[in-house]
Amino acid sequence: MFTTHVFFNGLGLGASLIMAIGAQNAHVLRVGVRRQHVAVTVATCILIDVLLIGAGVAGMGALIQDSPLLMGLARWGGAAFLVWYGLRSWAAMLRADALQLQAGAVPPSLQRALVSVLALSLLNPHVYLDTLVLLGTLGGNYPAHQRASFAVGAMTASLLWFTALGFGASRLSDVFQRPLVWKTIEALTGCIMLALAAGLVLQ
Repeated sequence: MFTTHVFFNGLGLGASLIMAIGAQNAHVLRVGVRRQHVAVTVATCILIDVLLIGAGVAGMGALIQDSPLLMGLARWGGAAFLVWYGLRSWAAMLRADALQLQAGAVPPSLQRALVSVLALSLLNPHVYLDTLVLLGTLGGNYPAHQRASFAVGAMTASLLWFTALGFGASRLSDVFQRPLVWKTIEALTGCIMLALAAGLVLQ
């Protein structure tokens, strides 16, 4: 049975997690700016979130949360991934050639673009913490007949966000390609990634 207020709870909580700048969002932003395989990248991110949120609300989130081993792997693996990505963003900020699209550069193939988004999504433990564990646990606390409403709300947040981010960046490509804007994005991304890593380690 569809419950409106539970749907909006899922939508709000999903949005608050998904909209935070992370490795996945930074990748979608880059793809949008370059206007290369935007639709495939956006669709893949949405599909991954839908599957993980559904599995989390169905009970896998509580299962992971009850396992110290799995939580430890997610915590330390996620922290290591975030540190690596944060330092990578700062390194890109310092490279002048990373700020501009090279004229005549061959765009990546569809297969390579798909592999990239899958890697940045599925090899990032923070994605599992947000979807399977956090959203899954919160959704699992609702009565059984309301869990689907919560899950659909969180999935809708993912659909709206990734669509707006990918295609919005594509429309604003000329703005984002300015060196100062791109340097700022890379610097902020690096800071946020390292802050998230510290949060995982210190919690």
